[in-house]
Amino acid sequence: MDQLDTQIIRILQKDGRASNAGIARAVGVSEGTVRRRLKRLVQEEFIQVVALPDPTKMGEDSQALIGVQVDPDKVDQVADGMAELDEVKWVAMTTGSYDIFTWVTLASAEALGIFLRTKVGAIPGVRRTETFVSLANIKRGYGVVI
Repeated sequence: MDQLDTQIIRILQKDGRASNAGIARAVGVSEGTVRRRLKRLVQEEFIQVVALPDPTKMGEDSQALIGVQVDPDKVDQVADGMAELDEVKWVAMTTGSYDIFTWVTLASAEALGIFLRTKVGAIPGVRRTETFVSLANIKRGYGVVI
């Protein structure tokens, strides 16, 4: 990855719908160059192009960060189990008091409670959870990280 790749990624982080032609004009190369670079960046998994929906506009008014303590020999299995759940938007294995953190979005606080009891609690190896309910989202998206 070089400076041109970084410029292309920055433009897409600001506007994921930017056209190849528009990116090419902005960075001073041909549209074909941008097209080839983007294809390589996606194929080599430097970037992933996705739509980032607003959960509240999708009817998911309850969002939470869940810290999960896990039996030491079951961290991988619990992380994989969490990742398979539709309500889960991301999963990270971590250091510290919690082995795993996960972000979930659900329709309501009641749905969150049911999710914790019937889905998270049912995963073998989960010892304890602590749920941090989101009161307000101050920043959404990835922004420019390069």
